[in-house]
Amino acid sequence: MFEGLQLSNWRWQSGENGIVTLIFDKADSKVNAFSTDVMSELDQLVERLAIEPPRGVIITSGKDAGFCVGADIKEFETLFKSGAVFTTLRRGQRVFDRLEALPCPVAAAIHGHCMGGGTELALACTYRVASDEPSTRIGLPEVMLGIHPGWGGTVRLPRLIGAPDAMDMMLTGRGLRATQALSKGVVDRVTGRDSLVDAAEKLILGSNKPHQPSIPARLTNSWPARQVLAKIIADKTRAKANPKHYPAPFAMIDLWRRHGGDPDKMMVAEARSVTKLAQTSTARNLLRVFFLRERLRSLGDPKSAGIEHVHVVGAGTMGGDIAAWCAYKGLTVTLQDREQKYIDPALKRARELFEKKLRKPEKVQETLARLQSDVAGDGVDKADLIIEAIFENLEGKQDLYREIEPRMKDSAILATNTSSIPLQDLREALKQPERLIGLHFFNPVAKMMLLEIVRHDKLDPAIEERCMGFAKQIDRLPVPVTSTPGFLVNRILMPYMLESFKLYQEGVPGPVIDKAAKRFGMPMGPIELADQVGLDVAASVATVLADAFGLDIPERLEEMVEGGKRGKKDGQGFYSYDDKGKPEKPDVPDDYSPPADLTDRMILAYLNESVRCLREGVTDDPDLLDAGMIFGTGFAPFRGGPYQHIMDTGPTELKSRLESLAASHGDRFKPDAGWDDLTED
Repeated sequence: MFEGLQLSNWRWQSGENGIVTLIFDKADSKVNAFSTDVMSELDQLVERLAIEPPRGVIITSGKDAGFCVGADIKEFETLFKSGAVFTTLRRGQRVFDRLEALPCPVAAAIHGHCMGGGTELALACTYRVASDEPSTRIGLPEVMLGIHPGWGGTVRLPRLIGAPDAMDMMLTGRGLRATQALSKGVVDRVTGRDSLVDAAEKLILGSNKPHQPSIPARLTNSWPARQVLAKIIADKTRAKANPKHYPAPFAMIDLWRRHGGDPDKMMVAEARSVTKLAQTSTARNLLRVFFLRERLRSLGDPKSAGIEHVHVVGAGTMGGDIAAWCAYKGLTVTLQDREQKYIDPALKRARELFEKKLRKPEKVQETLARLQSDVAGDGVDKADLIIEAIFENLEGKQDLYREIEPRMKDSAILATNTSSIPLQDLREALKQPERLIGLHFFNPVAKMMLLEIVRHDKLDPAIEERCMGFAKQIDRLPVPVTSTPGFLVNRILMPYMLESFKLYQEGVPGPVIDKAAKRFGMPMGPIELADQVGLDVAASVATVLADAFGLDIPERLEEMVEGGKRGKKDGQGFYSYDDKGKPEKPDVPDDYSPPADLTDRMILAYLNESVRCLREGVTDDPDLLDAGMIFGTGFAPFRGGPYQHIMDTGPTELKSRLESLAASHGDRFKPDAGWDDLTED
């Protein structure tokens, strides 16, 4: 059937039952991704299938990792720049249209990741079967790149499952587990991985009817329903994303509103919409964020880490959650504190995490068994990695190091989770300072992807490399940083936070400050963020950084901490919090007018410290700084990071605005000398 075709990315098998299996196996790649040559070969295969239709077709993957990650992003970046997006999208749409029009049933057998173009391929099939493995995820995450599906996804998914569920998938970019996809009608069967092809064959041979949405779901695509629902969906989306910052979700809603009743027109409009979005700065910067993430993921090799047993000292919020996350990721963990009563809350939180993530009771118990309470600290002698996560006190940490260093294995690593104390000071208590490294996690540990790998000038490079591998073991994004007070993230964040506290002390309402920061693109305002982190924690870090860099801590912050207001955890901070932890923010008078330089005072303090960190070499290059601040603080992703934002806006303009602020508010806004280097660039 396929004789004479030169195939590099696809294989095929023909069964005695008349079913042809196409195996997607992209050449020289660990994962399947759609590139020009992959799509061209599929086009040829579909053409032959149309000429000689078999009894049925199964499309599956030759990769253990998954079905397909979507489009080849590196190639897509080239298309963005070359202006060939529309042509490429239309070509892909036609291939999937021809696949959908084959005179025989086609089933997609999905295991592992099935994202973007992979999901659009599956949607063009008659049936979809998914494995019940935890790694299986089906989604359309294109909005995270500043675009939306462009190979027919916006057309086929609403028709398959109804507009509300389809738009939720595409607007959030969330991947569905196999069981979720089954309940929504995205897939027709869920089975074990080894039974995928058998299940697909049964669907084809059994002449099962393809999934049809319910009548109410079908009616959501009618013209009157689209006009009403589009406004409701847009209003909900606008509450979470600013259309000026993230235009793709709103373009997709409008696309469906206008053309959802005409698939042919919508296909062309879909390609045009993606082409237009690809030219925006948002798409360019979100693509940059994608590559920054991939760069961090490429750092370190888990095989070289040599870490199987982790011992955590300190069962507080950070220490307990670090221990739980390591156990969740398959490591043996011992958790130490002074008494069992301090460990028990951490074990309770761990169980809640495991139940949420793993769902199956037997897997929860299996994971809990890897997390052991260890009041006596016996795990120190056996651990490959010891993580110290006790209170932020230099002498207390040094005393602990003196106690545990003699007991450590020769190959063991000692890591500190300190958020602000320089390792040059901590290592003074050690006979082998080259074994000490900083592993600075962020709260909440289970959600924050960034892990600062903190260096000092006596660190053994092999230790750093092993810790990079450890970060990959536990699915975290490592950013190597130099040990200065506050390292990278806290150091840059603190001037921004302190300036917001000064504004609050000057009488600017908290909600006004937070709204200005969110309008700039921050995920949360600094006032609410301080309450979330804990005012006592913020004051402690601020004290360390104030001593190192001559920062002024607003009296209001100190007064609140001394008065017992620690933020959300106590229900009282800058805001009050109800029983569910929701902030109760005071009303702002309608006639209130905020200071004209409100946003500049916060953001330029942030950018000025970013430039200082670049000049001092706190990170190896600007890309790592941007990655650290995006993944560590949520710095507006659509701006591409602090450095990218500086270069896009113009260093000269921003430096001039800093000089104006310095003239009005004092030397804390004096531009760092590093601005001159950026201006010359």
